[in-house]
Amino acid sequence: MSEKVDPKRRKALLITSGVMGAVTVAGFAVPFLSAWNPSEKAKAMGASVKFDLTKLDAGAMAVVEWRRTPIFIVHQTEQAKQNLPKLNEKMVDPALEEGLLRSSNDKFSVLKGVCTHLSCAPKYYPEIEPKAWDQEWLGGFFCPCHGSKFDLAGRVYKGVPAPVNLEVPPHTFEGDTLIIGDAV
Repeated sequence: MSEKVDPKRRKALLITSGVMGAVTVAGFAVPFLSAWNPSEKAKAMGASVKFDLTKLDAGAMAVVEWRRTPIFIVHQTEQAKQNLPKLNEKMVDPALEEGLLRSSNDKFSVLKGVCTHLSCAPKYYPEIEPKAWDQEWLGGFFCPCHGSKFDLAGRVYKGVPAPVNLEVPPHTFEGDTLIIGDAV
């Protein structure tokens, strides 16, 4: 019982099977490969943040979020700027090479609002008056969790748990606009 093979039918079946296989592979490959691309939410997390500096009075601080991190923007007063060099001897790293405010602008400090000890949130105390944690307080940030102290430029005091200065995020100034992160 030998049946004769129809070459036209065989060719049609091979072509149909090949096309169906290619469609199946593409159907699985497209979602698989697109899953490797970052989502829109992830892309937005890395985007730069703009802040209008005209909204901030001298001595005031604003907090913005960049990459899920609070960023402190401090508009320094003249008195605060005059007091910063007086604190150099009390600092672990005076960061003199970074400039007085550790910023490219002579009026604003831009700092990550995360304590370098255990990632707590330091509180802003700009007042120049004795405090429970420092009788000679000249303004700055105090982390109530473990007692770390930072001056208004984010430099850490000696003898506190925090080992290094508050981090300065990448930022630029364009007129009255602060751009945190990469410029868009």
